[in-house]
Order: sequence, then structure tokens, then C-alpha cells
Amino acid sequence: MSQSAGEFDYVIVGAGTAGCLLAERLSADPAVRVLVIEAGPKDDWIWVHIPVGYLYCIGNPRTDWCFRTQPDNGLNGRALNYPRGRVLGGSSSINAMLYLRGQAEDYDGWAAQTGDSDWSWDSVLPVFKRTENHWRGSSEFHGSEGEWRVEQQRLSWRLLDAFAAAANEQGIPSTDDFNRGNNHGVARFEVNQRRGVRWSAARAFLHPAIKRGNVSVITDAMVTRLRMVNRRCYGVDFHRGGERWHVTARGETILSAGAVGSPHILQLTGIGPPTWLRNRGITVRHALPGVGSNLQDHLQLRMAFKVKGARTLNTLANNWFAKAGMALQYALTRSGPLSMAPSQLGAFAMSDPSRTRPNIQFHIQPLSLDKFGDPLHRFPAFTASVCNLQPTARGTVLVRSSEARLQPAIRLNSLSTPEDRRVAIDAMRLTRRIVLSSKALAPFSPQEFLPGPAAQTDEELTRAAGDVGTTIFHPVGTCRMGRADDTDAVVDSQLRVRGIAALRVIDASVMPTITSGNTNSPTLMIAERGAELVRRARAQR
Repeated sequence: MSQSAGEFDYVIVGAGTAGCLLAERLSADPAVRVLVIEAGPKDDWIWVHIPVGYLYCIGNPRTDWCFRTQPDNGLNGRALNYPRGRVLGGSSSINAMLYLRGQAEDYDGWAAQTGDSDWSWDSVLPVFKRTENHWRGSSEFHGSEGEWRVEQQRLSWRLLDAFAAAANEQGIPSTDDFNRGNNHGVARFEVNQRRGVRWSAARAFLHPAIKRGNVSVITDAMVTRLRMVNRRCYGVDFHRGGERWHVTARGETILSAGAVGSPHILQLTGIGPPTWLRNRGITVRHALPGVGSNLQDHLQLRMAFKVKGARTLNTLANNWFAKAGMALQYALTRSGPLSMAPSQLGAFAMSDPSRTRPNIQFHIQPLSLDKFGDPLHRFPAFTASVCNLQPTARGTVLVRSSEARLQPAIRLNSLSTPEDRRVAIDAMRLTRRIVLSSKALAPFSPQEFLPGPAAQTDEELTRAAGDVGTTIFHPVGTCRMGRADDTDAVVDSQLRVRGIAALRVIDASVMPTITSGNTNSPTLMIAERGAELVRRARAQR
């Protein structure tokens, strides 16, 4: 038997980016009671709020699910650590804090795939603006009245300025805003911070909502399945403190557990690909073959270069006096290296001249390390990561058994298509031209050491891409929305699960195709639209 945690109008599974906003928007009606269930703890650890704390939060079970992918042929048999936030704020509490919307064509593509013009760029731009509190103030493209704070970064690096000039030499223009629908160009990234402190979805939305009194939050609670009667959802079952609990949703249950968690919970309930579920001992309640398929991510190819005569985080972090100075600078001014996002400089470009819009993104970092969690190298260096913005590879997130605590099998299928391999090869060659053939970086005598200059032919570069490629932590698409005649769509354009009443998925998993840039703020936009849809449905009842 399980204990009851009560009845609520809305039960939201997951206090990540989408769940936090949904809690705030739905609780604006004082007649509504909202419950948010989060598997992780409260966001009261100091490293959640200091921007450079991502180095301590990623890979740490205190704040990260610590998923791991299946070995991938495209990555030369490697499996990857697959970070996802497991704390109030979700991945917005451990991510890169970069504010990016993607390209207008991304959303126009969603509108075409769903048959719903409300997902077009012209329709979602006002939604982005409504949520935004942008340092520039209100304009045609930006809002200033929302809760989602966007600021400029509070430090600079001469080496990165030189990279920007080198990109200009190779035909990538300078820009002052990546978020007007066309992100072609090079510039410093804008970040979700407030005066040098990480601005997570929990701080922006959930904590203010809790003060209203009609929002409850349960942390450290693992949702095991949805509570179903016939084909209607009435809440969820969950484990907490070694005990079994259940909660009832009078209105709707909303899955906001992310591109890994949401399909996993559906599958544990018996909603998903029927043959796969039966073979794992799960009773099929509703066949939806697309649950857990269509996984997309941005694979970053981490190229690294030694330099001379340049200040980098490698040299600062390996010097005790410099570390003390960085800590003092942050304590006094909330600026300097402790305020920095993982990547400070970005660029969007075409991997080859035949492209009509940017299809690759650079993340430039004044540091180098073998992988996240490892110490920085002891020599001055920088990393130029480049990723394919519109990958054609598709992966899966599939339940392993009926045991909820057993993590699902995550298969990326990276570099599994000829087009993705071609883009990787061209992107690595463009990176080399920017770094090694441009006058702006010549004074720093850059030398490639990762993957290394030995890789020159297409075959060698494909192998090198498999060696250095890793996730950039943008999984989407595993509960994608689509038209009524799309048999693999999991939700409709209103984000309602096909064939199940009173159940929606509102998070990054509903994206039909991945956005051309970091995915956190597009997820917030999805939640803003989803909240509108839920409120509208309540008003019509």
C-alpha cells in the first residue's frame, strides 16, 4: 500500500526549467493548487549559484542524474557521461547559462511538422519576449518585463578577442545579437545571470511561486509511474524516503522530466513501443511507438590548441596566488573567472559555402582539459568546440526493465549518417583555418594538440571526430509533437499525450527537431506556451 500525498489541481513531474515556470504560471490563479515533484534536492548548495560551479555540479550525484550513454560506433565504441540536472532548477542549475533561441527556420519547421502556426517564429517570438528580462531593455526582439534575466558576461579574454578577429578573416561576420532569428556571426555569449550569479529557473520562477502558498514542492522523490484509470491520468506514484506514495491530480498531470525522464516515466507506465515494453515485463496500457525515439543532441568536437604569451584559465587555476585573486575578485565585484560561463565566445557559421544558413556553432573556451571533471591542463591553451546544429542522426531513450531506479538505455547513434560525418569533417577543417591560418591568432603561436595535426584525410578526420566528440548536453525530441496522421508523434501541438486524457508533456522532449543553438531557453518558451494551453483548457471546462 502507498500513502497519499493529497489532491491537487495540477501535478508537475520535474522541477527543471519547464516545471519551474509552469508552477509559477499555473499558481497565478489563487483557486488552483499545484504540486511539483522533484527527484533531486533543494538548490541550496553554494556551487549551484556561483557560475563556475558547473565544474563541481556536473558529474556529481548531488546535482546530476549522472546518466551514461550506450557505447557508440560513431564515437569509436566510446560511452559518454550524459549530465542532466537533478536538483531544483534542473539543468538550468548546472548548465552553461547561455541564452540562445536558435533560428527562425527552426520554429517555422515546427509549425510545418505540427500543422500549427502557433509554433512558427513569428508566433513564438512574443513568447520569448514575455519571459525575458534583457539587459538591453524592450525592443522589437527583446523584452524587459519577464523573470528570465539575460546579461552580458562580466569578464573578457584577449585570446578570445583574437579568435573573433580570426573568424572575421575567414568570412564569419561580427554580430551584436545571436537572438534575432538569424544567428550568423561571432560575438560573446549572453548569459542567464543576475549581477554575476547564476539565474536558474528555480530562482526566477519556482521560489517566487512558493511564496504564494498554493504551490507545494516535494524533493528527493522518484516518480515510478503514472496513475491510470482506463485512458485517463489521475496523478502519479512515487518513492520517497524508502516509502511508497501517491498523489491525485484533479485536473492535469504534466510531465516535465526532460528528454530522458519523460519518456522513461511513460514507458514505465506502459505507454510506448509495445513490443519493447512487453519484452521487458511491462504491461502495455497504450501503444505509442514514438515514445523514446527521435533523440537528438548537439555533438561537440573538442579541438584544443596550445598557445604562447596568452592568459588562460589553465595558468590561473594552477597558481595558488591567482586562485586567491580570482576568489577575492568574485567576492568583491561578482566578476572575473568565477563568474564565467563554460564558453564565453560563440560563433555560428556555415560548414561549407553551399549552405544557406548557419549549420555549425562554436563554443570557445580559454581553457583545456581532457574531459569534464578532470583537472585543467598545466600549460596555456584554449578549446574551440564546434557542433552540428542540425544533425540527421536519431537516437533512443528506452526503459531497461520495470524497475524505475534502473536508468534507461540512452543511445545517441552519433555520426551515424553520411551527412553528419561530412559536416564534422568540414567543421574541423574550418576550425583549423580560423586558428592556424589567420593573422589575428598568429602572435599566440597556436599548436593543435587535440585531436592533433596527424588527422588530415576525410577518413582520418572522421576517426578523430569519433575520438574527441562528446555531448554538449542538449537532448531533445523523445516525446515529439506532430500532426494527427503522424504515427510516431507522442503529443499533439497542444502538448497532450495522444490517446490519454488529462496528461501533457511540456519540456524539451516535445521538440520535433532540435533548435540551432543551446536548448535551455527554447525549453522555457515551450513551457510558457504550455502554461497558456493548460490555463485555456481549464477556462473552457
